[in-house]
Amino acid sequence: MESCTLTELHRAHGAAEAIRSLEGHPIGYGDLNAVVDRIAGQLRGLEIARSDRVAIVLPNGAEAAAATLGVAAAATAAPLNPNYTQPEFRFYLHDLDARAVVTLADGPDLSGLGPDGIIQLRLGGSALGDLALHHNRSAIPQEPAGAPEAADIALVLHTSGTTARPKQVPLTHHNLALSARNIAATLDLTPEDRALNVMPLFHIHGLVAGLFASMAAGGAVVCTPGFDALRFNRWLTEAQPTWFTAVPTMYQLLLARAGRAGRERSALRFTRSSSAAMPPVVLRAAEQLFRAPFIESYGMTEAAHQMTTNPLPPGMRKPGSVGIDGITEVRVLAENGSPASAGVAGDIVIRGECVTPGYVANPEANAAAFTDGWFRTGDIGHLDEDGYLFITGRSKEVINRGGTKISPREIDEVLLDHPDIEQAVAFAVPHRWLGEEVGVAIIGSESLTEAEIKSFAAERLVASRVPTRVFFVDEIPKGPTGKLQRVGLAEKLGITAAD
Repeated sequence: MESCTLTELHRAHGAAEAIRSLEGHPIGYGDLNAVVDRIAGQLRGLEIARSDRVAIVLPNGAEAAAATLGVAAAATAAPLNPNYTQPEFRFYLHDLDARAVVTLADGPDLSGLGPDGIIQLRLGGSALGDLALHHNRSAIPQEPAGAPEAADIALVLHTSGTTARPKQVPLTHHNLALSARNIAATLDLTPEDRALNVMPLFHIHGLVAGLFASMAAGGAVVCTPGFDALRFNRWLTEAQPTWFTAVPTMYQLLLARAGRAGRERSALRFTRSSSAAMPPVVLRAAEQLFRAPFIESYGMTEAAHQMTTNPLPPGMRKPGSVGIDGITEVRVLAENGSPASAGVAGDIVIRGECVTPGYVANPEANAAAFTDGWFRTGDIGHLDEDGYLFITGRSKEVINRGGTKISPREIDEVLLDHPDIEQAVAFAVPHRWLGEEVGVAIIGSESLTEAEIKSFAAERLVASRVPTRVFFVDEIPKGPTGKLQRVGLAEKLGITAAD
């Protein structure tokens, strides 16, 4: 695919519907282009340069989608989770050295939390097509912004920082546009498609798959305020999307209340999952619930999202696999650094034009992550004879039980076959002699007992993988995108070492 920018993606289409809110106020691509040009011109009118970082602190919705495209057309967009606390905003705004921050007209005052001289800009308008920025309640004059180039940084996102200081991931217009076009191609998206975006627009999944891929195909995006299992069925009925993408925990929540929900279904062409491993039992149940093929993909921020995917029918989909590679090349390396044989687990590495040029001002992280042009994902898995990738876990999530390395995902999948278990997350718990043991957090029916769970696992797993400690919880900690937080779970639950 030839070089491109995000701006060129949405400029390639005419008056067809581009984005709208759930309330049903759409704007076409022509009006979207006008909004993007207005925001970009206003940033240039404030003498904000293309390399300046502009933080975006907006709730999920059509306004956030339009603002992100507008900021990226003139500067470097840095979307942040609007639910951050003040100390978190202070960290991220300073870490970015943000030149400006965009909020809604009635949004929080963040100017005092950023670097000296940071400009707070308020986004508002009587309608989606009238969106504009204001500063000190005044309109901002526009200056010609010029077109971005493919090598310009369009977006900066932070890594999750669950085990270390968050790292800044810069992604160029070329990285993002190429990834969006690739996703659109693998999903066979057309201008007739309508996506229901429930993923956060401060995360790579929601931005590239939920928004940019539709822009690449000239399709429409219905922007929700974020995932809501109680309202999801109504959204399907009202918005009539042809597809949506989510993370496994969202599907689990939808399945948990499927018996209480209405059975109306929209004309979904397929459903998609990424950002975390999907247990096969959940995949099968999701296909039955939505009566549409389920496409599991593998993505991460550093790769501008999608690295592998299962193909649409009639292509071969393999439950438990995240599919085959495409424009991003994927290898599995053995311990000696050579490519592993089919079926042999090892470190998953990637390279290609969608991969970030490197973490910002972090030579140590770059040295650890990049080897001979290959980026180490931190995931462990294997390729089969057909080139399909199977992920068995994260290197940081592996349980080291007295020298025996255990993938917690295998335990999750076994326990989720139990009819009374809604969610199960295996994780490392401290042990005085072994170092770590297998623990599991369970959400399920009140009749479940620890002995029943251990017995169920013992019939299906070798002894070293059977959980020795079972914790019944009302909620399992999740990250801002809905991914279950396995790393550090023992500490969060206050679990101490056992003999």
